[in-house]
Amino acid sequence: MIQKTLKSYAVIAVGSLLFALAFDWFFAPNQVAIGGITGAAQVINVLIPALPVGILTIVLNIPLFIAGWRLIGFHLLASSLFSMAVSSAAIDLIALVWEFPPMDPMLATLCGGALLGLGLGLVFSQGATTGGTDIVARLLKLKFPWLPMGQLLLVPDGVVLAAAALAFGEVSAALYGAVALFVTARVMDTVLYGLDTCKTAYIISDNWRAIADVLLTEQDRGVTILRGQGAYSGADKQVLMVAFRQRDIVQLRRTVHSLDPQAFMIVCNAHEVLGEGFGDYQKED
Repeated sequence: MIQKTLKSYAVIAVGSLLFALAFDWFFAPNQVAIGGITGAAQVINVLIPALPVGILTIVLNIPLFIAGWRLIGFHLLASSLFSMAVSSAAIDLIALVWEFPPMDPMLATLCGGALLGLGLGLVFSQGATTGGTDIVARLLKLKFPWLPMGQLLLVPDGVVLAAAALAFGEVSAALYGAVALFVTARVMDTVLYGLDTCKTAYIISDNWRAIADVLLTEQDRGVTILRGQGAYSGADKQVLMVAFRQRDIVQLRRTVHSLDPQAFMIVCNAHEVLGEGFGDYQKED
């Protein structure tokens, strides 16, 4: 138990350091707005340079951590306090030790967003946050558990970016920040939910039994038979529902086409597939 906890906090520490590095390397020197409480601290730092971003982040996080204590629980509070302390201290320490030179804003936006998403993904994977709007996203997750964390972060961070545009006096800073936010959300969801996207196919065919048999016996794939009816003809239809991974789509299409060239097949993206052969259920913290 202790070893597992130490490993979890080590992952949180690495993610928090990546978060700080992304801010100091890509966002701060290029005046690219960043969402969240760190973004709010960035705006205040521009107005009052004597106030360090890391310390401001801690001060601004206090009321949100109180809300986190009341609504989310001790584990999230303890791990998030640790993550916030590491990331905030690292932001000020890195800025003190090394000053990164400016670069092309779009390059900084894309690279910074990717590094930020990687760091946040590692922190979130351990049931923690870096504080700020991450906690707001966690609170929203309690209300909307079906939405990915990356999408939930877009709501509070979008508000902060709008405020940053007014404070910086340049719309471009907020627009670059919006691009970075999008990249961050995509990379973070990739870290949390994986690269191998699952899909679901619905197959309507008069030769449905042969298709189902091949999928079951030769490809070892689960098949569910749904009862349907043609709206125009009124004829009963058997609809095969098959969950599979992205890499298997070519084989599935070839199999269906070889057995029934006239088959009607719909392929949809599946955010998560849980069960035998796919992922296991993990309770949200």
